[in-house]
Amino acid sequence: MRIGIGLPAAVPDTDATVIGRWAAESEERGFASLGVIDRLVYDNLDPLVALAAAAVRTERIELMTTVLNTGYQGNPVLLAKQIGSLERLCAGRLTVGLGMGGWPEDYAASDVPATRRGAAFEAGLAAMGAVWRGETTGASGPVPALSEGRPGLLLAGLVPAGFARAARLSDGWVAPSFGLRTLEQGVEAVHQEWTRAARPGRPRIIVERYFCLGPGAAQTAEAYVAHYYGPDYLPHIQPDLLTGPDRLRLEIDRLTAAGADDLVLLPCSGDPRQIGLLADALDQTLRTPAKEAAP
Repeated sequence: MRIGIGLPAAVPDTDATVIGRWAAESEERGFASLGVIDRLVYDNLDPLVALAAAAVRTERIELMTTVLNTGYQGNPVLLAKQIGSLERLCAGRLTVGLGMGGWPEDYAASDVPATRRGAAFEAGLAAMGAVWRGETTGASGPVPALSEGRPGLLLAGLVPAGFARAARLSDGWVAPSFGLRTLEQGVEAVHQEWTRAARPGRPRIIVERYFCLGPGAAQTAEAYVAHYYGPDYLPHIQPDLLTGPDRLRLEIDRLTAAGADDLVLLPCSGDPRQIGLLADALDQTLRTPAKEAAP
């Protein structure tokens, strides 16, 4: 399993200038990827801006949106230009995970109805694809095509249409942090749709979990996810918080067995010391057998 770390771009009150340092140190410590999550009406940085800051401080590490919510964004050509610019800036290291977004306040603030989202999402993907392929042109010529035709592309979704869309239109699926059973069901569904779409190879499956390590880790993690998700979603997230090495190793084993290819560990604290604590914990736990541990 490839293990990445999230940027603290969605941790309230985090000093935004820490993003570049966080990215550079994460690359130095050997993480496979840098992920970033998305909200509109929240104390967070725009995901693409955060990844741009990470891009200029790194050279090798994969950059990922896990995921970027597009359902309330009204101009797919503009969004494709922004994503394409980031892909060029990071020299082809971008994998963009896209979803429709499920926060009602984000749609309300954008004055966009949260209906018929699937059809609009697919139309937006088609428009973005045309930009990335260099098919969107004007009097001075086209928007330059990306070298690979598009960045790495993954889609999110928890309904049958979403699984089918991920299999037909992307390289795989980004699973939510909603427990092991949700992941297992999603992996099975995406693989079935992948076969139905006659796609070669296999879909890439990415899953996220929240972590915090060190003194007061459990309290910090619980306070953060309660603030971010609120009472409706908190019961789905809280059982999978990773706040110690044994719990970390156990979860890696479970997620690997469930079919995940990548695990992105999202921080609950913007303290850069979390990078070293996580890297050290991974070094320790991946050398020793897992033990059953309480969350």
